[in-house]
Amino acid sequence: MLLIVLAYLGGALTILSPCILPVVPFVFARADQPFVRTGLPLLGGMALTFALVATLAAVGGGWVTQANQYGRWLAVVLLAVFGLTLLMPRLADRLMHPLVSAGNRLSALAQSGDAQDSPVRRAGSSFVLGIATGLLWAPCAGPILGLVLTGAALRGASVGTTLLLLAYAAGAATSLAVALLIGGRVFAAMKRSLGAGEWVRRGIGVAMLAGVAAIALGFDAGVLAKVSTVATGGIEQRLVDSLSSPRPAADATIAANAANTEGPAMRAADTQHDASNTPRADGSRAGASGAMMRASTAAAPLPVEGTLPALAGAVQWLNSPPLTAQQLRGKVVLVDFWTYSCINCLRTLPYVKAWAQKYRDQGLVVIGVHAPEFAFERNVDNVKKATHDLGVDYPVAIDNNYAIWRAFGNQYWPAHYFVDAQGRIRHHHFGEGEYEQSEKVIQQLLAEAGHPEAVNMTTGITQHANGVEAAADGNDMQSPETYIGYSRAENFASPGGEAENRARNYAAPSNPDVNDWGLAGTWKVGAEHATLAAPNGRIVYRFHARDLHLVLGPGANGRPVHFRVTIDGAAPGNAHGTDIDADGAGVVTGQRLYQLVRQTGDVADHTFSIEFLDPGVEAYAFTFG
Repeated sequence: MLLIVLAYLGGALTILSPCILPVVPFVFARADQPFVRTGLPLLGGMALTFALVATLAAVGGGWVTQANQYGRWLAVVLLAVFGLTLLMPRLADRLMHPLVSAGNRLSALAQSGDAQDSPVRRAGSSFVLGIATGLLWAPCAGPILGLVLTGAALRGASVGTTLLLLAYAAGAATSLAVALLIGGRVFAAMKRSLGAGEWVRRGIGVAMLAGVAAIALGFDAGVLAKVSTVATGGIEQRLVDSLSSPRPAADATIAANAANTEGPAMRAADTQHDASNTPRADGSRAGASGAMMRASTAAAPLPVEGTLPALAGAVQWLNSPPLTAQQLRGKVVLVDFWTYSCINCLRTLPYVKAWAQKYRDQGLVVIGVHAPEFAFERNVDNVKKATHDLGVDYPVAIDNNYAIWRAFGNQYWPAHYFVDAQGRIRHHHFGEGEYEQSEKVIQQLLAEAGHPEAVNMTTGITQHANGVEAAADGNDMQSPETYIGYSRAENFASPGGEAENRARNYAAPSNPDVNDWGLAGTWKVGAEHATLAAPNGRIVYRFHARDLHLVLGPGANGRPVHFRVTIDGAAPGNAHGTDIDADGAGVVTGQRLYQLVRQTGDVADHTFSIEFLDPGVEAYAFTFG
């Protein structure tokens, strides 16, 4: 209930945000009509459509984004037609009928409802306009909406998710309703003046067309979004702080464990970071999320943290038939949540593989739960190839719908849960590191299960892995994971900012500070990644770390994309990563993480640049080590 109240208040605050300006004319288009018959259906259609679309977008794949884009353009056309009818009703009647029959029918429905004073038609036409407005409304992701969307990503499509989003939309509708009621009275007073009503109607038509243009050009989610975050972010954060329950301080062990983890599938604009710039799932400290996240150590008796939940909901299993909690009774189980482009997951992989092989005969079962971060990681063929290339031969559950993720209440990549032979969770670890302690937990649980010889066994593995699986240099890594898609982008420094979902020519930042980055050339920036629309486009990043990685894909046609890397304007030489040569040349052949820089010696600030010689490449995120 507290979250619902918080979501409602966050929605109500949108009236103070410049981000709401483009849709205000759509709402005020019916200011001269009775509120119950016109304004209320319009706001109801807006709220319901936003809640539905946002629910799907929080958990859906690429098809949701594509369908939403078609819906937005249809809404743009509809509202543009309606704006013209307000501005030039007679001319619209003559021109729209032979050219755009569908748009004319909707426009005629709206006008006939007004002319005949039919409550049903008037409410119906207003509801249609509300649906269009809901498709176009893109509220700025301040702290409260960020909290709601992060929860939606973690919990998936559910009644609770939709209820929170509906509460947010209802808050916005309430504040707009108050404004509409006041505006309606002002409009009625002006109508009583000679000729003023018709001019106000035409003015609203002009404002609607301006709003349509602003949304179609991405102005609402570009310039206005940045202004809006400043305008209301402080108020929203104070609401979050005042209404949220106090969180217990995290145990030092768990705080250290979470220091090298990646955040949830969808990261909110207000996501907090710990000292190592690690994204947290909901802004909370690790260890504050329920019984399964209590601290435990291998030296002391291992507490019971929960019960192994059902492993149901995976879309497919690799290397094994589907496994159930009942089938695993009598076995010690290590559940590893990972995704194949996650650098932190890849660095833990040598240890997980070694444990699976070393203790298999003593009864250890390792299960990899692959929960995707990016859309391409939902492709089962991509996961199959990655597990083969990485040498993963233990069972892998492909958890595309986050069913197992939610059953565990998990929030991190990577996350390890240790289960005893009775099906009880006895220990957990988030992120990289503390491998010796984790191995001791495995040995202790195997000894409890009747294999005392496991206590004297060790894998003998030390960190001398190569490529992306090598441990990070945590002593001098000052650059954070950086997403390129506009929904999670930070520190973007190209002039003019990112233009959402349309091709635009960018210029690289001339003098970037550390952790600033930018694009050069013609790119189309989507919510999750940027696509190069013409050859010879570049990405520039001023970084401070030993290693630099970039998640890349060859694009929809699958054709290889050649590229060249420079560091401070020169070929990388001995500082080249495993996916390029000393001259900086490389090829994008698949959707995965590419290691582009691996330096030796002292770490310093450097300017990284990658130029793609072919079009079509998809760039997702930088990670560092």
